Amino acid sequence: MVRAFASLDEFKAAAGEEIGTTDWHTVTQEQINTFADATGDHQWIHVDPEAAAKGPFGTTIAHGYLTLSLLPFFGEQIYSINGLAFGMNYGANKVRFPAPVPVNSRLRATATLKETSEIAIGTQGIVNFVIELEGSEKPACVAEVVFVMAAAS
Repeated sequence: MVRAFASLDEFKAAAGEEIGTTDWHTVTQEQINTFADATGDHQWIHVDPEAAAKGPFGTTIAHGYLTLSLLPFFGEQIYSINGLAFGMNYGANKVRFPAPVPVNSRLRATATLKETSEIAIGTQGIVNFVIELEGSEKPACVAEVVFVMAAAS
């Protein structure tokens, strides 16, 4: 269930809190192939099931950056902030891919609002995302993501 913050101030007050977890999402070969087409990364371990079956994981695996690119999809399932003039991605402080994501794996994300701070154009928020890989002791991705947003006047 999406946690709806009534305002940017309410969001900022949640600093230090885990703010939510998504439902499971299955990563399909079609999604992997579409990402390969969009990025030009057609490495066999991602798009050639026959070759990948003989590789180190026994199947194709999702691109690490595909896993990372799911953050907007997951973020919308976790939280929303009402009354914003704008909100935008500013970058990432740290990204790691501790476990590969085999095709047809299920992922879900948990977000924790690490901190917020005031900057010249509004508020900067740092959100820690952990993308869990079902059945794995290690997550598929851990990312510390930076957002910039401002309340509507």
